[in-house]
Amino acid sequence: MMDLLARKVGRVGHITFNRPAALNALSHPMSLTLESALDDWREDEEVQLILIDAEGPRAFCAGGDIAAVYHAGKAGDYSVGRDFWRDEYRMNAKIAEYPKPVVALMQGFVMGGGVGVGGHASHRVVGETTQIAMPESGIGLIPDVGGSLVLGRAPGHVGEYLGVTGARIGAADAIYAGFADAFVPEADWPALKGRLIETADPAQINRTPAPDARLPGLQAEIDAAFSAPTLAEIVARLTASGTAFAADCLKAIARNSPLSMAATIDLVRGARKLASIRDALDHEFRFTWRACETGDFLEGVRAQIIDKDRQPRWRHAGIEALDAAEVARMLEPLGREAAIWE
Repeated sequence: MMDLLARKVGRVGHITFNRPAALNALSHPMSLTLESALDDWREDEEVQLILIDAEGPRAFCAGGDIAAVYHAGKAGDYSVGRDFWRDEYRMNAKIAEYPKPVVALMQGFVMGGGVGVGGHASHRVVGETTQIAMPESGIGLIPDVGGSLVLGRAPGHVGEYLGVTGARIGAADAIYAGFADAFVPEADWPALKGRLIETADPAQINRTPAPDARLPGLQAEIDAAFSAPTLAEIVARLTASGTAFAADCLKAIARNSPLSMAATIDLVRGARKLASIRDALDHEFRFTWRACETGDFLEGVRAQIIDKDRQPRWRHAGIEALDAAEVARMLEPLGREAAIWE
C-alpha cells in the first residue's frame, strides 16, 4: 500500500496521506513523492486545482517520520536528517508558491510536517476534530517547515506563545492564528470533495463560523507575557501573573528544550521581517542542520518517541543555564553545502 497517493481525478490533482495507523506521519519518500506530483502537474493543463487530504479520522499529518533521522544521528551520520529537511523544505516552498489553487482538508492532528503541507495551501480547511500545533521544542527542534513564518504573522505575540509552549489549538483558533482559512463541518467534506473534483473551483468551499475560539480572549495575557525580550523574562512574567493560563504555560516550558525555545523566539521574531517562505526556511535550516550534532534533537526524540520515558536530559538543566551565544551559534548562516534551492 502506498503511503501517499497522487493521482489525477477530473481536473484535480488529488494527493492523499495514506498512513492512518501512523497518524499519516510524513516520511522522506512521501515528501519526495508529493513534490514530484506538484512538479508534474504545474504545467499540466488538465490539472486546474490541487486537493490534499488524508485517510483516517485521527490525523491529517501528525508530523515528520523522524525515526530514521534519529538512528542515523546516533550513529554519527547527520546527513540523513539534513537531506530529509532540505527536501521537505523545498516541497513546502513549492506548495506556498504554487501557481494553481491548493486546497487542504485538515482533520485531527496537524502538527509539524503536517503544517508544512496543509498550512501553506492557498485554501486551508479545518473541521471539528482539527488540532494544530508546532510542538517541536519538546523534541529539541524548532517550529520549522515554514512554521516560523506562520507564527511570525500571528496576531500580537501569539506566535511566541504557540512556538514556545507547543500548545494545541482547535479550528477557530487555527483561523485566528493564521494556520487556516475556513471552517467546514467534517460531515460536509465528502460532498465538498465531490464538488471540487467536478468544478476545480475553490469557491465551492462554503465557510461557516467555527466554534469555541480561546485565543482572542487570551490575547492580552499572551501579549503581556510573551512580549518579554528573553525566554527567562517570559518565564518571570508568567510566574508573576499567577493565572491558570500562566501555570499551563510554565508546565509546558518546563518540559521543553531551553535551547530550542530560545531559538524559537528568535526565529519567530525574525520571521516578522522576512518577505518570503524561502527566507524563513533558510533561517530554520540553520538550526535543523545543526540539531542532531549540537542541539537537543537526538535526546528529545529518544525521550519522547524511542524510549518514551518522557524524561529528556537537555544540554541545559534549566533556562538560567542557557547562554545567548549558544543560541546565536545555532542560528548562524550556513555555507553553500547547506543550500536548499540549488
